[in-house]
Amino acid sequence: MDTSHILYGFTDLKNLDSHGPIVINKAKGAYVYDRKGKKYFDGNSGLWNSVVGFDHPKMIATAQKQYEELSGYHALFGRITEPAIHLTNKLIEVSPFDEGKVFFTNSGSEANDTAVKLLWFMNSHKGMPKKRKIITRYNSYHGVTIGAASMTGKPYNDVFGLPLPDFIRSACPHYWKFGNEGESEENFSLRMAQDLENVIAKEGADTIAGFFAEPVMGAGGVIPPSKNYFQLIQPILKKHNIPLIADEVICGFGRTGNLWGSITYDIKPDIIIASKCITSGFFPLGAVITGEEITKELIEASYAAEEFPHGFTAGGHPVGCALALQAIDIIIEEKLVENVRKLEPLFMGGLKKFEDMEFIGEARGIGLMGALEMVQDKKTKKPFDGHMNMGERVANKAIEKGLICRPLGPSIVLCPPFITTPEQIDFMYSTLKETLNEVFNEIKISN
Repeated sequence: MDTSHILYGFTDLKNLDSHGPIVINKAKGAYVYDRKGKKYFDGNSGLWNSVVGFDHPKMIATAQKQYEELSGYHALFGRITEPAIHLTNKLIEVSPFDEGKVFFTNSGSEANDTAVKLLWFMNSHKGMPKKRKIITRYNSYHGVTIGAASMTGKPYNDVFGLPLPDFIRSACPHYWKFGNEGESEENFSLRMAQDLENVIAKEGADTIAGFFAEPVMGAGGVIPPSKNYFQLIQPILKKHNIPLIADEVICGFGRTGNLWGSITYDIKPDIIIASKCITSGFFPLGAVITGEEITKELIEASYAAEEFPHGFTAGGHPVGCALALQAIDIIIEEKLVENVRKLEPLFMGGLKKFEDMEFIGEARGIGLMGALEMVQDKKTKKPFDGHMNMGERVANKAIEKGLICRPLGPSIVLCPPFITTPEQIDFMYSTLKETLNEVFNEIKISN
């Protein structure tokens, strides 16, 4: 098959030139199959999102039924479809909010962009046009559109000349990597809170529109917050009247062992960003869910402007909304969050055993999301040189053995579907251990 006309995203093109792409054309349960029929356990749930399985019969039936009834429509100009109405009610019902509004997008990137515009819109209405700055954390990930990429605290966005002005950073709460020698995790978190306080003081609280944070940094390498981190920063944000926006694109709908990462870490957000698991990968859909106070301000601003001047052609698509309703029902009714909690000791216990290996510096995670960070020297935490492409080497060899895992720089990320079984976790870890042993032996021989 001629794949020469495809521009691949987030792909090492030199590595692709030597290995070629894997063409996936079939899936069943937690497995995908390439065009030659080779079977792979997808330890990444597609891209964090295919959590109820790739072929759940209820999802397929829902899509077929909705396409037959109403194949597509928008949610603009006061028109709406029944699936969109039902989904907004369901999202408020299962959210941490008692009341609120839902705005639909096509992705998490668009949802984060929307939240930024929403904050700017409200502040302009309140006579505070300079209250525009957005704080995120170094190593965070919030998407790839221009606004969301400006929020993303990853250095690769430098090649686009990003971030745009008004997007600023606070420290990354990764204790293993950034903790000082002899510093307790609690004191590290205090230092992270002080860093945020310093950023606010430097920029001016009256210029800051919001603070966006993932409960667990996902594409940053599965980084759970340091102990007490959110308990320490929330009073600071409250004191300075800075809204907290929980980017739940990855954590939302069960990944951390609760329906929301905000519940897992006792976060009281003003706005929630949702996507990915919301449709279990069956349809592109994102949502901005506003809490009661933000909703009041948003409605006032919209009345004054005679509209909320923002929207997407396919936002609130009836098929996507119907699939989201079904996915949420499956996650709740089939007790998939309970399965995440049930598997967590096995998942995390198996992950932690990798720390016994010579070149594994840290095994970290929560629920069914975890990462192994490879280092050249465990004592000093010295990373491997970038040209060694450690993540790519491990991921490529794992694929040869029928396991899909994700390379993220020096880390290997695992986030299996919520329907995963203990036997599949055993396969995942035994395959990964065999893979790591082979890669690490190659390194020793070459040195």
